[in-house]
Amino acid sequence: MAAKEPLVITDKDQMRNWSRAMRSQGKAIGFVPTMGYLHQGHLSLIREAHEHADLIVVSIYINPGQFSPTEDLSTYPSDFDGDIQKLMAFPGGVDVVFHPHNLYDYGINSVMNNYQKLQLGNQRSQSQVLNPGLPHKTNSKNCNVKEEENGAVSCEEEKGIGHETWVRVEKLEKGLCGKSRPIFFRGVATIVTKLFNIVEPDIAMFGKKDYQQWRIIQRMYNRLQEESKKHAWEGPRSRFIYKVIGSEVVRDDDGLAMSSRNVHLSREERKKALSINRSLLRAKSAAEKGEIDCGKLRDLVIQAVNEAGGRIDYAEIVDQESLEAVEQINAPVVFCLAAWFGKVRLIDNMEIDG
Repeated sequence: MAAKEPLVITDKDQMRNWSRAMRSQGKAIGFVPTMGYLHQGHLSLIREAHEHADLIVVSIYINPGQFSPTEDLSTYPSDFDGDIQKLMAFPGGVDVVFHPHNLYDYGINSVMNNYQKLQLGNQRSQSQVLNPGLPHKTNSKNCNVKEEENGAVSCEEEKGIGHETWVRVEKLEKGLCGKSRPIFFRGVATIVTKLFNIVEPDIAMFGKKDYQQWRIIQRMYNRLQEESKKHAWEGPRSRFIYKVIGSEVVRDDDGLAMSSRNVHLSREERKKALSINRSLLRAKSAAEKGEIDCGKLRDLVIQAVNEAGGRIDYAEIVDQESLEAVEQINAPVVFCLAAWFGKVRLIDNMEIDG
């Protein structure tokens, strides 16, 4: 069978028009949002999306709004041509790759004012000057950031012109990754909302490796879908999206959860990082044998990761729905962990039935 070459769309209106044209023909659209550098975890989401939809859209967009200035936006792996080849080789392929250049909008007045200030003597290098009306591309080591006194900012917040409208799921975003990455989930929720409103899919797939992210998107979807039902209007789109589906963690043969960032691990760091999955499995086994003390289970995992040479960001056992920490396992929980190996931050989790 000949490889199926996807249609590559970069324009938001063209993407929306394509979706509406397909839906007018009775086609259901499945959507898999990604930041590219595709691996088997992404492909498993596409495989599952085929079970729920007639047509598949994959987005490839590295979202600057979810990175802080100290994080790895500038080194996040990218291989668009390689991604297209992987999608063409995948059984059934995909129908559209949505690859927008910029999903953040700036008020033209603030852009012009900032441009004039830069022209009048800002000391930045010429390569950092924003052309009015054009997408912002980051050229510095990390990113240009808006200075604020009372909180972290993202790489999308340039002085005087930064994006200022955000979608937040405030309660779920506070713990776990939200402690060390306070702007991450507002960036994710905002861009996913934008993508939902551009692609207008019937179903969307998210991997449960990013467990907190999946729950936040699910909560956001539930709330916004409820509002769309309350205020439905006669038009081409009277609902938000039908369903958000979470797919199980996909692992390499050695047990390491698949991640685009794994490419940055040295061979030795990767071997050490296997302590994450192994210790989570031991904790799950202990829980299934009757150990319900979360403190003891956490200590087991933290000790194993530390002894392997990792540096723990967090190791928490939380309720699967509320993501609130629990002291004893009396209901379904998930053991969530983030740890550094070298310069690479890895996350993983293990669901445990109460």
